[in-house]
Amino acid sequence: MSKIDEVRKQMQEAMKNHDKERKDALSMLLSALKNKAIDKREDLTEAEEFEVIKKELKQTQETMEMAPEGRDDIKEQCKARIAVYQEFVPADMTEEEITAIVKEVLAGLGIEAPTAKDKGKIMKELMPRVKGRADGGVVNKIVGSLMQ
Repeated sequence: MSKIDEVRKQMQEAMKNHDKERKDALSMLLSALKNKAIDKREDLTEAEEFEVIKKELKQTQETMEMAPEGRDDIKEQCKARIAVYQEFVPADMTEEEITAIVKEVLAGLGIEAPTAKDKGKIMKELMPRVKGRADGGVVNKIVGSLMQ
């Protein structure tokens, strides 16, 4: 089942349960997913769905952080939205999992002792494999630690 269908189903349940905050959060997420699919003009892949959800999560966190003092209503609304969005986001990969994939990529490229010159090739091959499941900064740090 696609995330759009899953979010739609959860939204219907929230409407039945008269949970307005949850319904509103799911509605915003559903809109973001549909808009991305419309822009792409075809169904989203699982990685693209996770990318949209993470983007919405990040924007909501930024909104909460930038809310002026005394606007606890905005902060509470953002916290509720974040809790809903986190239900749909996969857990990020651990450093061990990322390191294992980096080593697979190095083996696939035939690089035994990576240097700074190889970083571009490595990242080009690696990022599509971890996209949406790992933080780019963490991936960059791990690749950098393997450089000689």
